[in-house]
Amino acid sequence: MPEDFEKPVCCRNSFSRPVRMIETLSPAARSAFESLLHASSYPANMVIFMEGEPATGIYVVLEGELRVSVSSKDGRHLNLRIARKTDILGLSSALAGGAYNVTAATLYPAKLAYVGRETLLAFLSRYPSAYQTVVEELSRKVTVACEQLRTVALSHSAPEKLARLLLEWSEEGKPTGNQSRFRFALTHEQIGEFIGASRETVTRTLGNFQRHRLVRFEGSMLTIPDRGALAHYAAH
Repeated sequence: MPEDFEKPVCCRNSFSRPVRMIETLSPAARSAFESLLHASSYPANMVIFMEGEPATGIYVVLEGELRVSVSSKDGRHLNLRIARKTDILGLSSALAGGAYNVTAATLYPAKLAYVGRETLLAFLSRYPSAYQTVVEELSRKVTVACEQLRTVALSHSAPEKLARLLLEWSEEGKPTGNQSRFRFALTHEQIGEFIGASRETVTRTLGNFQRHRLVRFEGSMLTIPDRGALAHYAAH
């Protein structure tokens, strides 16, 4: 593809920091990729794509949060992670040219940018050095998946699993010293789908955490007064 292909208007002002996948791109490649990002708004609780559907492209999260999950044939769900601002969804599936291997749904109103598979491949063809950043992004996703498997399969109890999950989410929150505060609007059933536990178990465990002053709820916000205390609990 020629170097001077026509580029649409850039929407880089839609987010405050660069997309992880392009942080190490050359300035020209970064500018070209950002020029492909056009924001579209989506309501809360909307499925963006489902596992098994043809992977037609990728989605870049500009605002909001999305739940990324997989499901079994008998209808059981396992939530893998929460995708946040600057995350890229559907990358491995779009590159492979098959079907999406996960389902992504908005938790809150969100803004996403869609880049079609052919457009993505054309970009990579024009900037072959970008493949290195793609490999790094895919490696990061594998690391995240391994951490999720470690939490679900190797943690010994539901309280340990939930403590680890809350500590992970708190890293995206607003830290003040050893305290962290973040938005927490998932249902107990949805939280259970992250750790392989029932809604009742999650409710009971969160109540326990509150009684031991490991967490505190203020509307839709959750505060961990002492991350070290919760981490100590998660280690047992």
